[in-house]
Amino acid sequence: MSYPEWKTGMTTPTIGVFDSGFGGLTVLRALVARLPGARFAFLGDTARLPYGSKSRRTIARYAVQSAQFLVREQGAEFLVIACNTASALALDAIQDAVPVPVLGVIEPGAEAARAASRTGDVLVIATGATVESHAYAAACRARGLRALEMACPLLVPLVEEGWTGPLVAAGADTEASAAQAASAPPQVAVTAEVIRIYLAELISEAAAQGMNPDTLVLGCTHYPLLRPLLERVLACVVPAGIRVIDSAEAAAEAAALLFILQDTKKHSPTVQVPTAQIRCFATDSVEKFERLGSRFLNQPTGKVELIDLGG
Repeated sequence: MSYPEWKTGMTTPTIGVFDSGFGGLTVLRALVARLPGARFAFLGDTARLPYGSKSRRTIARYAVQSAQFLVREQGAEFLVIACNTASALALDAIQDAVPVPVLGVIEPGAEAARAASRTGDVLVIATGATVESHAYAAACRARGLRALEMACPLLVPLVEEGWTGPLVAAGADTEASAAQAASAPPQVAVTAEVIRIYLAELISEAAAQGMNPDTLVLGCTHYPLLRPLLERVLACVVPAGIRVIDSAEAAAEAAALLFILQDTKKHSPTVQVPTAQIRCFATDSVEKFERLGSRFLNQPTGKVELIDLGG
């Protein structure tokens, strides 16, 4: 769908996007596509990741500090928590701590699954911390869905190693598909096999529970980089087909709509399409952020600014 832009010369609206690392740049990428006239401030709390190994109290403290930085120091008028762990365990704390609307990634992902599923049975793959929170299962259950979650701990490091990319489904019989499969880097084949093992186990468990899943939710912001590969492997494992829901895209869609509803009270729309302004901040490892972040954002991150949020 199309979205309104903002008049030149007026205050450009600012959206803050927060993640414990840089995977949330996939959410930012989807937001920029929908709101090209906005100013974006992205913060990756790279000094204190992974959040999944921390207590709920500590995660809430870290997330609140990050949210307050974006609101108080960057003037964010709207916050998107592009971190599944923080969305699952700290969303209420963040909402209580800042005076602006806050949206996480889990509820939009579950809502997109509800809209997509015909059987009412949904699969979710995510990190261990997100699965242990059962936040997706609860959000799906609230929408009348049954959800089966699985932790896939090997996928994040494979993405960060760059072992991603297109790979044709096994058994493809066209000449072009065979050529593409033959030219795929061996690392991608390793990732495809890891995905196949995870999905086969997940689908087998769903069958044992009498489920008929037709939808798979990507419950980690790293996973959109694996979507083409996931879809090709799924076509082999489940010939009947399972629709893939990208929670990063779902969150960006929901955030764009909510932001526009509140922003039209302050800014008049116009047909002009200004270029999005993006500033990225990190609490550590800015060089790694710049190197890997461009793959997630699908454009250079620019100079990442180092900040200190304390302990």
